[in-house]
Amino acid sequence: MADHEGARLFREAWIAGVHAHFPGEPKPGYVAPWEDTPVWEREAAGAVYEQVRQFLDVSGGHAARLSREQKGRFVATCWTAQMFKHFVDPKPGYVADWAELPDWQKETDSDIFAAVEKALS
Repeated sequence: MADHEGARLFREAWIAGVHAHFPGEPKPGYVAPWEDTPVWEREAAGAVYEQVRQFLDVSGGHAARLSREQKGRFVATCWTAQMFKHFVDPKPGYVADWAELPDWQKETDSDIFAAVEKALS
């Protein structure tokens, strides 16, 4: 899969997760189409997609046996690293620890891992 395709898959999984799990009406930026997604966010999405892909690869596919929560935590941690890469002083919500994330975001991060797994199988 080309780099941009992995990033788009990540973004599409994010949007689907937001629609499925966000309580009420999400902020427009949460569900903006790929074409309206900022460059930094596209790059971050591609980087996290690649980290999940590599994680599955180096585990010989056994990372698929992680719990749903463990998969979501991995995505969240990778995303946090990207926020520190792209922002000198990121908003606290961008770099919140797993326990501090809202449930809808935890579910969405878990969905993203599952979407990458499915695309690679």
